[in-house]
Amino acid sequence: MPTVVVPFRGSEGKSRLARLPLAARAALREAMLADVLAACEAVGSTYLVTSAQRPAGGAILVGDVGRGQGAAVAAGFDHAALAGAPAPFLVVNADLPCVTPRDLLALAGAVPDGGLALAAALDGTTNALAFSSQELYAPLYGPGSAARFAALAPSRTLDAPNLVDDVDTVEDLERLRGRLGPETRRAVERLGRSRMTRTPTRARA
Repeated sequence: MPTVVVPFRGSEGKSRLARLPLAARAALREAMLADVLAACEAVGSTYLVTSAQRPAGGAILVGDVGRGQGAAVAAGFDHAALAGAPAPFLVVNADLPCVTPRDLLALAGAVPDGGLALAAALDGTTNALAFSSQELYAPLYGPGSAARFAALAPSRTLDAPNLVDDVDTVEDLERLRGRLGPETRRAVERLGRSRMTRTPTRARA
């Protein structure tokens, strides 16, 4: 069974959802995380790396010291190593509310000997990774990161829609509505389409 690390910035993240009220944005972030964790916990031991003070459910909670996504993933791998967690080692972003256990098993199964598999976002960043060994990991996140990760070792790119389709905007949620996980779907339904598209009132000076 794979070992999975999920970095989570907390409910203040996703600035491109800023058109939503803060509480609504936080609810969506938590709902997407819940769907991602449910998929991850179904396939292996899961380490949730976050600075948020929150229950982790079935995941193992790891503190995030706030030095970015690369450092957060490294912290998750360090804890997994101390626990003697087995390979392959997966990294799954928290904004993939369509992901299923089958997607993650496909990612793990795509790892070549001594190498890695990855799922790239449409903009060339990296949504998910799987390493044959955690020693292969390097903190290469940022614009164009998928190509940098692919160059680390023998690699395969998995073109799985549920791993490719991350959520950055309200429009993404609308586009993916038919594939969203149950928690995210319920959060979207609670907001309602009219509220989702409403521009927040500008604060008084």
